[in-house]
Amino acid sequence: MESATVLVADDEALLLLEFEGALTDAGFLVLAVTNGERAIELLNSADSEIAGVVTDIRFGKPPDGWEVARVAREADPDMPIVYISGHGFLDWQAKGVSNSIMLEKPFPLAELVTTVSQMLDDRPPLPSA
Repeated sequence: MESATVLVADDEALLLLEFEGALTDAGFLVLAVTNGERAIELLNSADSEIAGVVTDIRFGKPPDGWEVARVAREADPDMPIVYISGHGFLDWQAKGVSNSIMLEKPFPLAELVTTVSQMLDDRPPLPSA
């Protein structure tokens, strides 16, 4: 079975490296980006094989993680979304996409890996190209 590609967006470089390492060690292919604009570019690219998104909510400049998730869901209505934030939990119900998960920073890396794995296991299969 091929490894699933996970897009991870976080503007904190050290955290991004930690998240990328943990998910790579768990067998995922990781596209790591430091802003919402780049995340949306990757989601909108014609050859995107992104199977899930992990996004921070606040970046230094727009678009924010809420927008990244909306774009992901426009591209794929079944796209698993994991929000990661130290301060977005209260806004999640109002601004987050349906059937998403919020992990409040700080969280154990194992929790991220487990959450992403479960969400990808639960999603319908990606259409074959």
